[in-house]
Amino acid sequence: MLKQLKKNQVPLIIGAAVFAFSAGAMVAAPEIGKTFGQWLKLAKNQPEQLSQAGKVKSAVFPLVAQSPVERAAKLEAIAKGFASADRNRARYLLASDLIETRDAQQALDLLTGLEKDYPVLAPYILLKQAQAQDILGQQGKASDLRRKVLKVYPKEVGAAKALYLIGQPETQDTAIAQFPSHPLSWEIIRKRLQENPKQSQLQLILAKYAYNQPGIVGILDQLVRQPNLKSADWEVIGTAYWENTQFRKAAIAYTKAPKTPQNLYRIARGLQVSGQSQDREKAIAVYKQLVEQFPEAREKGTALLRLADTAKTRKDALPYLNQVIAQFPEQAPTALATKAKILPGLNDQKSAQQAWDLLLSKYGNSDEAAEYRWKIAQDKAKANDYVTAWEWAQPITTNNPNSILAPRAGFWVGKWAIKLGKQQEAKTAFEYVISQFPQSYYAWRSANILGLNVGNFNNVRQLNPEVVPHQRPVPTAGSDTFKELYLLGQDRDAWLQWETEFLNKKQPTVAEQFTEGLMRLARGENLSGIDIISKLEDRDTPEEQTQYQALSKQIIYWQARYPFPYLKEIEKWSAERQLNPLLVTALIRQESRFEPAIKSVVGATGLMQVLPSTGKWIASKNNLDSKTIDLTIPNDNIMLGTLYLDYTHQQYGNNSLLAIASYNAGPGNVSKWLQTLPKEDPDEFVEEIPFDETRNYVRQVFGNYWNYLRLYNPEISSVVAKYSTAHPKLPNQ
Repeated sequence: MLKQLKKNQVPLIIGAAVFAFSAGAMVAAPEIGKTFGQWLKLAKNQPEQLSQAGKVKSAVFPLVAQSPVERAAKLEAIAKGFASADRNRARYLLASDLIETRDAQQALDLLTGLEKDYPVLAPYILLKQAQAQDILGQQGKASDLRRKVLKVYPKEVGAAKALYLIGQPETQDTAIAQFPSHPLSWEIIRKRLQENPKQSQLQLILAKYAYNQPGIVGILDQLVRQPNLKSADWEVIGTAYWENTQFRKAAIAYTKAPKTPQNLYRIARGLQVSGQSQDREKAIAVYKQLVEQFPEAREKGTALLRLADTAKTRKDALPYLNQVIAQFPEQAPTALATKAKILPGLNDQKSAQQAWDLLLSKYGNSDEAAEYRWKIAQDKAKANDYVTAWEWAQPITTNNPNSILAPRAGFWVGKWAIKLGKQQEAKTAFEYVISQFPQSYYAWRSANILGLNVGNFNNVRQLNPEVVPHQRPVPTAGSDTFKELYLLGQDRDAWLQWETEFLNKKQPTVAEQFTEGLMRLARGENLSGIDIISKLEDRDTPEEQTQYQALSKQIIYWQARYPFPYLKEIEKWSAERQLNPLLVTALIRQESRFEPAIKSVVGATGLMQVLPSTGKWIASKNNLDSKTIDLTIPNDNIMLGTLYLDYTHQQYGNNSLLAIASYNAGPGNVSKWLQTLPKEDPDEFVEEIPFDETRNYVRQVFGNYWNYLRLYNPEISSVVAKYSTAHPKLPNQ
């Protein structure tokens, strides 16, 4: 439950900037007219109802989150029980823990014969037995067990590990030939390339299968100097460079690859973004080549948009845009919006308005239409014409439900209704935002205004929400062997298995991309894991969107998108500073995506991204020796970061909006804004923050907070579920 901390003893800020934002809760109002309620139409998509699909009932899998010491007795009890899937899992996991502490004989006792009872992991069980025998000094028995894997399970992925561990030249050759996508085969190749770099076939294997691994760009740079490369090889090289954002190198490689629409586009785009002036005309020439040679390709539409971007004059851009509008309906909204913005500069306001009208009438569900509607709605609201603002904003929530603007528009429809005294319509709008856009920052603001126990800018720091950690979900792709290894927390073997199976990296299915994200998170690669999972919402084909929508109805998707690493450190230092642990978690996710060693362009380090100079200052202020603090160590970093977050709260009377804004923009800027921006309404204050970065930062941090609250706190999770199942009805409907 949302438990209050003890009353905070931090003093309020001293000086002229003291003020308190209103909590924003709605007050009771008399019966309101129907006018606005009639305008609000329910969206066609179903409200989110987070299901528990993707989780499996097991007494063992929940123990994976515990340390080996914490889970040992529980695993022993299950391992001694009746024959069952969980008994097999308990034996394997307990044996794995014992091997880590080099208690090999007990591990062997648990593993002996287990391969027959637990066939899905049979090769790995034999490899564990071999590992235990090695610890006992029985190298001969260990070797026999590994060779047994090759004999009994030659085509299983576990055989690749056996081939690697046997370590003979002939077994290594077999590993490379049979399992080129296995990370241990990559390791063999890397060692061979260190001895002799001029082995293009080995370099090509890495370019094809390991292009997303560290150090690959250096290998590609060596590979392009090798003679006798074929056009197909150059396509592999170009793709590997492209995936590593080496766009100019990719462009050069693609010039020697087959002339496909995608390859031509990447040549042109790579040259265009190279930053070298001599490449601009070359890029334009290749775009034109693409347009001429592949008149039906989707890439032609994108090439025409790029040609419009690079046109010497605004007038020269119009023919390209008109071609897109006429031939490529998916890209036509972008072309129409661009055209509508160009025409006023050519003194043709009438044609500009016609372009906007066409955008709304023919492509009303596009992001560009949503942006146009929102701009007009904002302009009308600034002129205090809230009725017209409502009329322009409301369709965004129904016509553009996947737009980033949809929850924002729905929320402000409610805020404008309050200004007009339409309390019931406002309540309906806020309920609608929670129901339809529960993952948004504006759902939190709506919940706050509706009076739910979710915290507001003035008290969120002091809340101490109950947190129920999540269990690993069943991955949506991969073999049963991979899934079992992942669910047992055997992350290295799970990764080896998955990398070998996952051959569709360049065009993964929705299920594969989600699973890849889960695997990255399991390996501690939180930034890339969150990024991969978040980008699923950008899938654009109807089939992919359907698959994404189905996945996004499951809580496993959102908990993976908002993971909870370093929970113990966060809870420890949040309690020490009397900070809401979910607010701290939200800040970490925004600052560093939970990466301990990541560096910003100005040198801020890891997790909460504290500058070294700020770290020294905050350490001295709290009588700490900065020389003993290592910001790359999560415990040290979170300790110092929460101190600084506590400090920013002290500066602003525990108002978390101002504290978070100050964390990003600095106290000097916040002090200026307090003198110039509206202070009566916190939502208007946020909208008026003049720095785009800070305005978005505030919304993202509190959006993160809200998602952690709704996903991990039972009370709020239950409340949000009720809003989803009890879809808000309009007055008198």
